[in-house]
Amino acid sequence: MPVPSATTVPVTGEGRTAADASADPTDASTDPTAAPLDRGSGPADLPSRVGPVTGWGRTAPTTARVLRPLTYEAAVAAVTGSDSRGAIARGLGRAYGDAAQNAGGAVLDMTGLDRVHEIDAVNGLVVCDAGVSLHRLMEVLLPLGWFVPVTPGTRYVTVGGAIGADIHGKNHHGSGSFSRHVRAIELLTGDGETRLVTPEDEPGLFWATAGGMGLTGVILAATLQLLPVQTSLMTVDTERATDLDDLMARLTATDDTYRYSVAWIDLLARGAKTGRAVLTRGDHAPLDALPATSRARRDPLAFRPGRLPAAPRFVPEGLLGRTSVGLFNEFWYRRAPRERRGELQRLSAFFHPLDGLPHWNRIYGRSGFVQYQFVVGHGQEESLRRIVGRIGARGCPSFLAVLKRFGEGDPGWLSFPMAGWTLALDIPAALPGLGAFLDELDEEVAEAGGRVYLAKDARLRPELLARMYPRLDDFRTLRATYDPRGVITSDLARRLAL
Repeated sequence: MPVPSATTVPVTGEGRTAADASADPTDASTDPTAAPLDRGSGPADLPSRVGPVTGWGRTAPTTARVLRPLTYEAAVAAVTGSDSRGAIARGLGRAYGDAAQNAGGAVLDMTGLDRVHEIDAVNGLVVCDAGVSLHRLMEVLLPLGWFVPVTPGTRYVTVGGAIGADIHGKNHHGSGSFSRHVRAIELLTGDGETRLVTPEDEPGLFWATAGGMGLTGVILAATLQLLPVQTSLMTVDTERATDLDDLMARLTATDDTYRYSVAWIDLLARGAKTGRAVLTRGDHAPLDALPATSRARRDPLAFRPGRLPAAPRFVPEGLLGRTSVGLFNEFWYRRAPRERRGELQRLSAFFHPLDGLPHWNRIYGRSGFVQYQFVVGHGQEESLRRIVGRIGARGCPSFLAVLKRFGEGDPGWLSFPMAGWTLALDIPAALPGLGAFLDELDEEVAEAGGRVYLAKDARLRPELLARMYPRLDDFRTLRATYDPRGVITSDLARRLAL
């Protein structure tokens, strides 16, 4: 991976540290009750096991052979040695649905490839394996004055997963998705070849891989462009919006003056309160924003995320029902300030509050939950109002609902963002009639020219996919070119005929 050697800092040792494991002890590949890896039971004597694999929503587990390559050569052997059910790469297991599952086939746990190779501390470039987490990059890069260009609501995603899902964050309106900041990818395609892919030299393969849900090949390594920062703190403005129209007006009028912006939205509020929200926006705090006493006492670039005890393994079903979530939403809205400016917050508190609670997905009980995210374009505000109203009328108990304003769409052929409004919400999977209700929302989103996010999906009907992603046929054609035997596949790929 090309980085100017005159300014690079080599980084040695394994990328995954005790901090990774202790901060979020979630098994990256499998259900926590599964058997441990045994050496010698997979291709090229890779550590492997057979057991259930599921997404973060815990809704659709399937059984696969999980392999953990520790070298690029081992990854090649795992792909070329896979049987008729093929193989799919997997990172830290934060795709909510079935994108990193492969029933009856192989799943490559890429967290064994976790080395940070080189850092260009002058120009802000890093070369790292695909299995390196954003958490690890923050540990390594922040002391040097650099930050990842895009982060989602968790830092426990791998670089490979960030590219495969083309993740977005609170800064999409100004910075776009993750892959816009990727300078090169080392890609193992289904034909067994390893290729250095850049957006300049192979734009088709690069932009099919960005957001391609791991289906163009196994990402082995990447070169990323970073963001310069002076501190590990954020300066944050918080305000309340009385309803959905008030929220959209505030975002439209002033969003471009902030690097990061997100709104928590109360989807159980009805009537005049429909869509009421708490809007949080901010930017990286400059050094002179810190009090002089604080600058003297602490390292301004120190990264010290907090942590709570893990959620219990067994949680009663129905804990997050309409009543409990309604009470939480009322409390959360009322405790937020009507307006507060310039508050200093830790990076972890602003970007990743749920990372402080390991295994937080357990709080939905054994049935798990569905994370539903869609986007509709500018000019489709009435569709958004109608969908928010339907969710409220249906009484979907969601306490993790967020609304953001996206900037221009990204070049990735299956990238999710488009200029407009995106709403993400979590819903307990056991809610009666949920499947039929979400099918109706899918139809409404498609009719409005919008789309659902494949990294969070486990239930979309395949006939809607082409209406949502216009370059779908191009994607299928390119896959066939680089993977004529269909070696790279997943449960999502089979369900949606990708």
